[in-house]
Amino acid sequence: MEKFHYIGVFFHGGVWYTRLSPVNRKLWRCFMNEREKIIRLWFDMWIKKADLGIDNIFTDDVVYTESWRPKYENRKTVKHWFDEWNTRGSVLVWEIKQFFHQGNQTIVEWYFKNKMNNGNVEEFDGISLIVWTQDNKIKSLKEFGCNLHNYNPYRDSDIPVFREEKANWF
Repeated sequence: MEKFHYIGVFFHGGVWYTRLSPVNRKLWRCFMNEREKIIRLWFDMWIKKADLGIDNIFTDDVVYTESWRPKYENRKTVKHWFDEWNTRGSVLVWEIKQFFHQGNQTIVEWYFKNKMNNGNVEEFDGISLIVWTQDNKIKSLKEFGCNLHNYNPYRDSDIPVFREEKANWF
């Protein structure tokens, strides 16, 4: 990874900030844009049901953890999961809402919807926490899911009223 030179450090609102030089700001943005392109490519692979470069975006020893407990501990297993899963279903939407970058990590917030061959449809919001290598390969990816149909159990009372429904798997 390139070394970035700071031209100032300041404290505001209880947070320390650093200022990059104009040249380094441009380099940093290019670096982050590359990471965002890689994430978009990964999501597009699922929509298209096609391996468009798994070998180029993941390290050999990647650890990929889904929000509902499966964990794939190398690129070969990630590829197998990708190929096998796409025989059982289709990703209909995997929409990126926003990115956050910090050092060698990126968080991406997204909306996901799929349809399995048996007719089941799943949809939820989520985030992925991604750890990068110096050459912009994914070393670790952890997914976290969030149900879409939220409610306030205290809306009508100081005592919580919970819905009688099965919660999603995450």
